[in-house]
Amino acid sequence: MVRRTKRQRSSSGSGITQQPWSQVCNPYPPLEILSADQIEAIHQASLTLLEKVGLRICSDEARGILASAGAEVDEAEQRVRFDPALVIESVAKAPSSFTLRARNPLHDISFGGNRILFSSIGGPAYCSDLLRGRRSGSYQDMCDYMRLVQSLNIIHQEGGSPFEPMDLPAESRHLDIYLAQARFLDKNSQCYPLGRERTRDAIEMACITLQCSREELAERPAVMGIINTNSPLLFDTPMAEAVIELAQANQVSCVTPFTLAGAMSPVTLAGTLAQMNAEVLAVITLTQVIRPGAPVIYGSFSSNVDMKSGSPAFGTPEYAKCVQASTQLARHYQLPVRSSNTTASNVVDPQSTYESMMSLWSCITGHVNLVNHAAGWLEGGLTASFEKLIVDAEMLQMLSSYLQEIEVNEDTLALSTIAEVGPSGHFFGTAHTLERYETAFYQPMLSDWRNYETWQEGGEVNAAQRACDIWQQLLRDYQQPPLDAAIDEALVSYVARRKESIA
Repeated sequence: MVRRTKRQRSSSGSGITQQPWSQVCNPYPPLEILSADQIEAIHQASLTLLEKVGLRICSDEARGILASAGAEVDEAEQRVRFDPALVIESVAKAPSSFTLRARNPLHDISFGGNRILFSSIGGPAYCSDLLRGRRSGSYQDMCDYMRLVQSLNIIHQEGGSPFEPMDLPAESRHLDIYLAQARFLDKNSQCYPLGRERTRDAIEMACITLQCSREELAERPAVMGIINTNSPLLFDTPMAEAVIELAQANQVSCVTPFTLAGAMSPVTLAGTLAQMNAEVLAVITLTQVIRPGAPVIYGSFSSNVDMKSGSPAFGTPEYAKCVQASTQLARHYQLPVRSSNTTASNVVDPQSTYESMMSLWSCITGHVNLVNHAAGWLEGGLTASFEKLIVDAEMLQMLSSYLQEIEVNEDTLALSTIAEVGPSGHFFGTAHTLERYETAFYQPMLSDWRNYETWQEGGEVNAAQRACDIWQQLLRDYQQPPLDAAIDEALVSYVARRKESIA
């Protein structure tokens, strides 16, 4: 149980201001920071890397699949080198857009084009809030976080477990995660793609939840996994197994190298982009050799290190430029693109906000299709914060509102109303204002627009404290989406059988 704060008690019964759930589209042209010649130079550099240097791919099965397609394989070094023609032909087979099903069809999500989707944080070891501090993730905390993700309309997808439930056995906790996703959310959720079995369990449980066969799931995908390469130029066995499972089932691989300029990639951004692009193209080639047309997402997660300490830096100008350049590369291959909301800050403070806004602004202006970790990220991705989830949701709502185009017509130009008011008047009481005042402007969920004296009289509550109040209110107001009892029973039975086989 979480305790109520003074402000919560005083505002008990009041609703939380949110925009309705909807997909977000970007009507503005993308910001392109590289010329066509520069994109082509990075493309050619990536092909040269794949042909001359190649990737070390640890999976025997993956190497065999690529060898059968004509790639050059050095078994002694586990090195795979790619003919440029194989890469170009394979990547061209991947779709430019696709849709992922959710338990609630109203929450199905479409990737590609000018659409933007926001996914909550996934994968940290820790969680934190102002009431209980920073701690190892637990199953109960994870379930509460999922309830909040369900409650926040601006979040379109759950990020594959907000954090690790460390109180559950590592070998089987993914099953509890999948069961919680099915129970507490009716939105699409990412899977836990660490190896073949965990990925296969996600696919099987999706079939149970959606009451469909694997063939029907292949026709209408619902499962997506974040597939990370181990930069530089290494693809490990668990990730390769996950890719094979996802591609064979026609589910989505979001291929994302984690490149930090100066440490895991060259210190120059051009070199980092060339290496990152090569790693993405190599794994997408694998997916298309396995199943031509399998849906994929071009993943970008490139930043830099602090050259004083070697620590990762996030939300930097370099990160923003890599995001925008990566979206250009993805469009070059006509693929949906993913990036992230990031910050290196350890607490919910001004640094966490301006670094996150730097990340989000580059995603919006670059036309990212999936903003991963869009809400909740803290401490360089080591912690999922309950308050940061709310702060980020406010920023996402503001950006979504910004992307609504200005309507220009006879009614909105309001010439007759301007003439009615005339010089030195005001517009508060006009019919034009009274007809529109409730919906004319963005209404915040978190921001406090009162003047200083009123804010002071109200207890001087800052944004982080208000965010703490809001997530507690959302948990009190949460209503679990209906799940057929027979489906729940089938999921529980599947989890029990699988846990018995794992033990």
